[in-house]
Amino acid sequence: MSTLTVAVLQTALVWQDCPANIQQLTAQLATLKPVDLIVLPEMFASGFSMDSTQIAEPEPGPALCWMQAQAAQYQCAITGSLAVRTQAGALVNRLYFVTPDGQVQYYDKRHLFRMAGEHQAYQAGRERVIVSYRGWRILLQVCYDLRFPVFSRNHGDYDAMIYVANWPAARSRAWWLLLQARAIENQAYVFGCNRVGLDANAIDYAGDSLIVDYLGQPLAELAPAQAGVLYAVADLAALTTFRAKFPAQLDADDFSLN
Repeated sequence: MSTLTVAVLQTALVWQDCPANIQQLTAQLATLKPVDLIVLPEMFASGFSMDSTQIAEPEPGPALCWMQAQAAQYQCAITGSLAVRTQAGALVNRLYFVTPDGQVQYYDKRHLFRMAGEHQAYQAGRERVIVSYRGWRILLQVCYDLRFPVFSRNHGDYDAMIYVANWPAARSRAWWLLLQARAIENQAYVFGCNRVGLDANAIDYAGDSLIVDYLGQPLAELAPAQAGVLYAVADLAALTTFRAKFPAQLDADDFSLN
């Protein structure tokens, strides 16, 4: 399909309480308009906690099963990250992408936020992951990944990027600027979802979720620190036309990522 209707859910999170977060998210999803894709924040079941051994759910766990049920109920894809203990025993910050038919794809966060000790609590992923959904190719990214443009460079293999985050209000300007930069330099839509509220470490999150088109123009935004939903329609035909008229990718530097 040429268009993709997206809902980015900007919400507060209950610290390390999966059932409470699932309960409030279930109520919020029930109020949404029909969409193709719902984007939830990073670690939506717990908040950005480094207590990984306590909060990590098995694969598959209750939050993932909830995502599958919601995707089936609303006939749309749902994406968001969770602390997960893999079957091999590794602890990862995993971004799931669940489709209405129950299919599960995932990306394990590569760039771990060492300033919070994430690199000590979780294992870094290695693979760059692009999912295909309703004719769109979508690159999956998590929070701190936003600061590393080499990893997210478009090689002509995706049309949109998802960034889910727990990005502190103290660095909101960087969040906004980098989301727009990623869209412009990669000629792709960007769906950026961040939480609001205070966590148990007294870190404030202002939200600043943003849906950006391939020109870096905001298509939807919310007032700072306001919980709510951003809706936008991404147009693949318009993106394809723009890329053909302005083929900057033909002059991009060639490189490989180790």
